[in-house]
Amino acid sequence: MKEDLVFLCLGSNLGRREWQIDRAISALRGNGLKIVRCSSLYETQPVGIEEQPYFLNVVLAAKTALEARKLLAVCKQIEQTLGRKESKLRFGPRTIDIDILLYKGLVIEEANLVIPHPLMSKRRFVLVPLVEIAPMVKDPRHKRTYREILAQVNNTRRVTKLKAKEF
Repeated sequence: MKEDLVFLCLGSNLGRREWQIDRAISALRGNGLKIVRCSSLYETQPVGIEEQPYFLNVVLAAKTALEARKLLAVCKQIEQTLGRKESKLRFGPRTIDIDILLYKGLVIEEANLVIPHPLMSKRRFVLVPLVEIAPMVKDPRHKRTYREILAQVNNTRRVTKLKAKEF
């Protein structure tokens, strides 16, 4: 994988979960992203608040000319269009969640935008699908592959591969 790619994680645990993810992927395509790889669909155990439905997650690799802040704005707008409500409850249930994991191999630290995503190296529901599509991509800070990072994650949260995802 080239470093000119961006990687996004999509998740849903409310309503028609796979349909929400499909709609988000279509909306991303219509807003300046060319999807080049998509992980399988995974059902994952919630993190943080455990008393909520399981999530469906995928990781996408895409090419885009959008700068990072504009990409974040596109992701937030798609979430809102697909019914995501703002909540003070962090890590709670949601119709759709779109996180920017990696952006063109850069490290970005701005208000409301930190890339690589600050929690991704601890989350199997992100790392497992990321490693499926891009096992040799390296963390731009630590220069280790995400496959190496995944091998060291020590948690037992369920991440179950359901099926290959068409994109």
